[in-house]
Amino acid sequence: MSGQSQRLNVVPTVTMLGVMKARLVGATRGHALLKKKSDALTVQFRQILKKIVSTKESMGDIMKTSSFALTEAKYVAGENIKHIVQENVQSAALKVRSHQENVAGVKLPKFEYFIDGETKNDLTGLARGGQQIQACRAAYVKSIELLVELATLQTSFLTLDEAIKTTNRRVNALENVVKPRLENTITYIKGELDELEREDFFRLKKIQGYKRREVEKQREAAKAYAEEQLAEDIALKRGISISSAHDMLSHTTQKDEDIIF
Repeated sequence: MSGQSQRLNVVPTVTMLGVMKARLVGATRGHALLKKKSDALTVQFRQILKKIVSTKESMGDIMKTSSFALTEAKYVAGENIKHIVQENVQSAALKVRSHQENVAGVKLPKFEYFIDGETKNDLTGLARGGQQIQACRAAYVKSIELLVELATLQTSFLTLDEAIKTTNRRVNALENVVKPRLENTITYIKGELDELEREDFFRLKKIQGYKRREVEKQREAAKAYAEEQLAEDIALKRGISISSAHDMLSHTTQKDEDIIF
C-alpha cells in the first residue's frame, strides 16, 4: 500500500500537526499497554493449558477409582443400593457456586464446590455395605471436585483465547495501520508546512526586490527633478538655454568623478 493511501486526509496546518502528534503519542502508549496485556494473558493462558493437561491426566485415574468404588458398593450392598441412597437424601448437600476473577482486565469465571448443611445420610447402608457406600461417596466427591476445577479451567481457557485474539487484533491494527498512517500524515504535514515556508520566503524576497526597485525609481526621479530644477536656475542666472545648462552640469559631474578616482 502506498504512502498516499496510508495517510489521513487532513488540512496541513500547525494545529493539525499538534493534533496528529498527540494522537501518535496516544497510539504508541495504547500499543505498549495492549502489548503488555497480551503478554500477561498469554502467560496466564499457558499456565491454564498446563493445568488442563495435568487435570485431564489425573481425571482418568480418579474416575476409574470412583467406578471401582461404585462396583464394590454394589457388590457388597446389593444392586438396589440406588433406591436406598435416594431414600436417605432429601436435598443436595454438594453445590457449586461461581464468581469472577480479574486477570489483566479480563474477567474469568471461576467455579467452586461447597457443602450446604450437614450430611444426613451417614446411616445409609448400615445393614450391609455401609463402609463401602461411604468410600464410594468420598470417591465421587473427589471426582466432582476435579470436574468443577476442570470446568473452571476450560471456561477460563476459552475466555482467555477470545480475549487474546481480540487484543492481538488491536495490537496489530495499532502497529500496522494506525501508527504508520499517523506517521505518514505527520510527515506529509511537515513537508507541506516546509513548502509553505519556502513559498513565503520567496514571496518576501520578491516583495523586497519590488520595493527596492520602486525606491530606486523614486530616487532617480527625485534626482532627475533636482537636476532639472538646478539646470533651470543656472539657465536663468546665466541667460543660457536649458540644454546648455545640462551640459555644464554633466561636465561638472564628470570632473568630480575624475577627481575622486
